[in-house]
Formats: sequence, structure tokens, C-alpha cells
Amino acid sequence: MATLSPPPAALWHTRRTHTFPAVSLPTGSHRVPIEINLVSRLGPGAGTQLFWEAHACQQHHDGFIDALDEPSARLGATDFARGDATALYTFGVGPQGHPFHCHVGHRVFTAVSGSAGARLRFSTATPEELAVDPASFVRRLRHVDIPPDCLFTARFPGGIWHQFVPRRAATRHPAFFALSTHTNELGGALAPALRDRVLRDDGDIPALTELLPPAVQDHLAAHPDALAAVPVTALAFDARPGSWAEAACAPLRASLGLLRGTLAQWRGRPGFVSQKPAHRVQAHPQAPAQSLLHTAFAGEATHHEDHFTVRVRVGTDSLTTADWLEALLEAFLTHRHPGVSRLMALRNRLARPWRLRTSPLACPVSSLLDTAPAHRFADRFPVHAMQVADDGRSAQVLLGADDWHLRFRTCVGVRRCRDGSLEFSLGNRVSCRNAFGRLYLRLIDAAHRRYIVPRLLASAVDGLSATPGRPLDHQ
Repeated sequence: MATLSPPPAALWHTRRTHTFPAVSLPTGSHRVPIEINLVSRLGPGAGTQLFWEAHACQQHHDGFIDALDEPSARLGATDFARGDATALYTFGVGPQGHPFHCHVGHRVFTAVSGSAGARLRFSTATPEELAVDPASFVRRLRHVDIPPDCLFTARFPGGIWHQFVPRRAATRHPAFFALSTHTNELGGALAPALRDRVLRDDGDIPALTELLPPAVQDHLAAHPDALAAVPVTALAFDARPGSWAEAACAPLRASLGLLRGTLAQWRGRPGFVSQKPAHRVQAHPQAPAQSLLHTAFAGEATHHEDHFTVRVRVGTDSLTTADWLEALLEAFLTHRHPGVSRLMALRNRLARPWRLRTSPLACPVSSLLDTAPAHRFADRFPVHAMQVADDGRSAQVLLGADDWHLRFRTCVGVRRCRDGSLEFSLGNRVSCRNAFGRLYLRLIDAAHRRYIVPRLLASAVDGLSATPGRPLDHQ
């Protein structure tokens, strides 16, 4: 879709401003104006890079839709039951631009232009005017040019025909990537069927889009030069539109944009969602007297011992401590801490040449994957020993395995405290069999105490918090 270059600088009537460059286009006495504000300029090539990085994220979103040359994703849905009629979308306009269209509802979006800039086209022609004279579409058309690599905002009422394209013709750069707020998803005169769809929370950008009437499309096709005479408002930072400075900067931004955009498409960009638990894992020098850990290695030398606890408040609780212990053991399998898992993968690669025992689970609970005959807690988890208090206020199991360099035992427990809260515990005891075992233990001791065990326990307890029917409030 071709675009036009701006006229020479001598033809521009330019004014300087010390705030955001902006333009307000009238839309008639009964509608708010079209408002475009330039907010900031980014580094050379940043706009095209941002487009492709954001486009890749958008493609993997559950709400992604690719239609009308305007791929989009709904990030925030309406909630009419709570009185919220807003919706939040991302959308992108690529190098080919998209067709003229309108929406019955009000629109507000914030965008970053590609590294060749963007042209925003708006026509305020009404349906009645178009029905009488399709040429009125061009007479009521105005263009706004956005420079390359710029953050800008746009706001316009429903019923405004608009088209967004790159500012330069035949470019490989996208027009822009935007975050769009539909201030009222039910706004405007929606058709009954479409209104029902929106009320079902099934709205999307293509469904709320109306394309140009065929008569107007035929008129534009028959008059391909009609858009050349449309009035243009150009917004800019740093360099006056049409100036030598702008012309000198454009090739650099375009070249860097292609390079950065290509790298963005080739490299990809992973995202991360990190949560810092509200609870605090407490470290203790040794396990309490009633712990099954004290039954391990009786009469043998012990070279390492630790004990960690997490206290949580429980909401409505119909579960026994044995039920909670079963859930905790399951959480060790299903809610593995990613950092601990990566360390275990590294440890397994380093340990294979030494013929050490390996497991995808962190060592303290790795015996949960053993298949050899053993006692079974809850008829499924292999354990060395288990104990449920007669009064039901505590439950614990003893895990562990033997290797040629050392033996370890792990006690996992749940205790109901006097205030009704639950205490989840994880303790370890190690007995080395030889000098290599003692050296190995010395090498891993700091990481084991400060990172692996605390995060292993915290991640499992977080898994309990995310499980329906098990409400936990961390202390």
C-alpha cells in the first residue's frame, strides 16, 4: 500500500513548541476532535525492533487474532457484572498498512512508530454524505505524519474512517505497534447481534470494525492520485519536517531499524513472570526432637544437618495434616522451582562421569521418583518411614537414598500449631562414606543451605497456595 513523501520544507508552515507536539482535527459540532500527541523519541531503529519483538509476544497470546491486516490480542476483557465496560488490546500495523475502516465506539491508543515513521489518515465524512457523493470521503480526509521511532498517542470518536500506513512508500518498516483502550466496548450504535456478542465477553477488534462502503472503495480505486492532495500535519522532535536535518537522519534510522528488526525476529525475546513469596522460610540448626530425622544413621557419623520451616495461616480447612502432607509431597513433583531445576540439570551432567546418582528432582526429595519396593505414604509416595500423630496434629515422612560417596535422609513434615496455622518443614541429614563424599558435601554445602532447600520448600508451599480448595495465607 503506497504512501507519499512529505512536500519540501519550503511548503511547510511550521511553529515551534516547548511541550508535546500535537494536533487537534475537528470532526463536527457534535463529536469530540481527533487528537494526536507526540510524546517522546526513541533511539535510532528502536521502533521497528519494538514492533517485531511485541508482535512475536502478541502471536503467542491466547487472545491473538490476525485479520484485516491488523493482528491484535486482547489483554484485558470487559467485566460488565462489576460495571467495567473497558477492554485493552494490542495491535500492530505492518509495512503494508491496513485498509480504511471505522468503529462505532470511541478509541484511545498509545503507539511506537516504526523506523520509517507512520502516516495516520482520518476522514470525517458521514454515512449520509458518502451515500450521496463518494468523493466527499477524500474532501473530508486529513493526514497526520509521525516521525520514525516515536512514542505517540491518538484519541478519536466513533464513526471516524481511518487508515494507518508507514510514512515512506514501499518500505520494509512497519507503521507502528500500539496498546489500545476501548473506553466502552458497548459504545456507539452496535447492531443487536454484535451487542449480544460483546455482552458475552466475546468481542474483538475485527468484529467491531466496519470497512469502507464499496462505492467509496471503487472511487478510490478509480482515482489513485486523490490522496496526494490531502492536507498533511507533520509532528516532529529535534528536526523540522522537510529539513536537511530530518533528511540526513532518516537513512540512519531506517538502516538501524532494519538491522535491529531482523535481529529481533531471529533472536526472539523470552518473557518472565517472577513472584516473590510473601512467606519467609526460616532456617534452624537442627530438627526438633520429635523429627523422624533423628532416627537416621543412628550410631553413625553425621556430616551435615539442616532444618527449614514455613508457617502459613489456613482459611476454611477440612483437611488433616496427613492430607496436607500428601499435597506437599505432590507439590514437590508438580511445582518445581525453575532455578533449582536448572542447577540440578547442571549437577547431573557433572555427576555422570563420576557415576553418581542423578534425578530431575532436587536431591532432598529425589527419592519420590524411586520405583523400588518401599513403604508407601498415601499408597503412592515411597518413603523410609512415616508417622502421623495420634491426635492428628502432625504428620511426617522420611525420604532419602544411598550413593557410593554419601547417604542422605530428608524429613518432610506438617504440624498444626496452637494458633491454627500450619508449619511445613523440610530437614536433611547426610552421612559421608568416604573422602570424596566429604569433598563433594563441602562444595555444595553453601548452595544447598542458602538456595536449594529454602527455594525447594517455598516453591512447594506456593504450589499449595495455587491449588483450589487449599486457601493459604503466608506468614
